[in-house]
Order: sequence, then C-alpha cells, then structure tokens
Amino acid sequence: MVGGRSARPRRRSLMVASVLALVVGLCALGAGGAAGANSRSDRSPRPTIVLVHGDWADGSSWTSVIERLQDRGFTVVAPPNPLRGPAADAAYLASYLRTISGPIVLVAHSYGGFVATDAATGNTNVKALVYIDAFIPDEGETLGGLTAGSGSCVDDSAFHAVPFDGGVDLYLRWEANPPYPGFTECFANGVGPKTAAVLAAVQRPAALAQYGEPSGPPAWKTIPSWSLIGTLDNVIPRALQEEMSSRAGARISRVRAGHLSLVTRPGDVTKVILSAIDAT
Repeated sequence: MVGGRSARPRRRSLMVASVLALVVGLCALGAGGAAGANSRSDRSPRPTIVLVHGDWADGSSWTSVIERLQDRGFTVVAPPNPLRGPAADAAYLASYLRTISGPIVLVAHSYGGFVATDAATGNTNVKALVYIDAFIPDEGETLGGLTAGSGSCVDDSAFHAVPFDGGVDLYLRWEANPPYPGFTECFANGVGPKTAAVLAAVQRPAALAQYGEPSGPPAWKTIPSWSLIGTLDNVIPRALQEEMSSRAGARISRVRAGHLSLVTRPGDVTKVILSAIDAT
C-alpha cells in the first residue's frame, strides 16, 4: 500500500510536467508565427495613396475618402491638379510622383484620369491605377473626342468662359442653359443642395486647351487598373465609362451614384481603393 501511494503521486507529477511542456511549446510556436507575420509585413511597406482630382474641383473633394483611408493608417496625399491640359498636368504629376519613395496606388477622378494615365507611365513605383467616374484614355485620344456624341451633359452650353493671357478658362454655370441642365443636375446630381452650392462657388476652371490635347502612352497597359462606375453619371455617361474600363482591362465595380461618388459614396470609393491595395 505504501508503495502504491508513492507511485501515484509520481505519475501525476509526470503528467503535469508533460502538460506544462506542451503548453510552453504551443506558446513558443504561436510567438514564432506572430513574429513571422510581423516580419513579412515589415518587408512589404504600405503604399502611399495619391488622389488626383478632376475639373471644377480641388483636393478637398476627396475629404471623406481621405479620412477613411487615414483611419486605416495609410499615408494619403491629394496634390493639386493644374487643369491646364494633359501634357502639362501629367508632367507636373509625374514629377510629384518621383518624390515619393516606395509603392504608390494612384487614384483619379474624372479628367484626372487623363493626367494619371499619362503620369504613371514608366514609373515602376506605381503598383495600381484606380479610376473613379473617370476618363481612361488610350494614346492619341482627346477629351473632346471622347465626349463628343457621348451624351455628356457638359458641352458648350455649360460654360462660362473667362479669357486670360494665353488661353481661356471654362467654369460651369450654376443655372440651366439648355441643353445644359444646370450645375446640380449635371455635375453634382445626387449631392445635397447646400454642398452643391459650395462646390459651385469654389470650383477651379478647366482650360479650354484640355479638349484638344492628345493623351500619351497609357500606363494601364502595364499597370493593373480598377474602375468604379457611377451608373447615374451625367458628365461621363455610363456607356462611355464601361467602354473605356473594359478596354483597359480594369476590374470594374458599379455604384448607383452621379459623377461625384467620391463625395456622395465615399465608402464605396474607399472599398475599391482597398481592393486595389490588397491585390498589389
């Protein structure tokens, strides 16, 4: 009896020791796995997200998208687009992009698509192109040529022209001037009236020269692209966006919104940008 009682405690001690050894081993394995994940993350720096606005807008049009991306820890910049024409604007953006080290996800709205398409060509840091209600031109195409006959609400009747030394600036009228239906029905459909009034008041003009300048070699031929199409867009009608996006091989998403989905549907815009980041 004495021998039996002494053997059982020894067996229990051995079992406890074995369990403790197993727990310690699992903890060490888990710590090693976490360290491995962190080291992989460290080897893949997060991209800088560059947002390019279009005509009759500025960088503030991206405000709600910027806030969402910054909440997720991303570095986001929205440099000014000069709006002088594809050649000059793309040269400026290309110079800006060269100041950024590491990977870049380049996002463009509207006419900004012309600028991003040209500026990213040859820049190996640009890992993805994201087009939001945007033009996606091929080489030699012009803004005027793409919009002619497309059903766009922006035509000569939409403009308030302001000559300057060397050219003409084009502002969008607030009021209707048939066939132009007015700012809120054309450019800002789906935007609340107070916000639309502010957008009209602070709009930056498009140079007339934009309409005739041809686009250069397109970056989308070598860089993966994504496209979010506003199905209610009156500035770049859906059919034209679908055609350009398909030709570029873009991964297409659609949202029930007008031309300013970056203002009215920032969550959907952010989702597409995050999809491009995850894929690249």
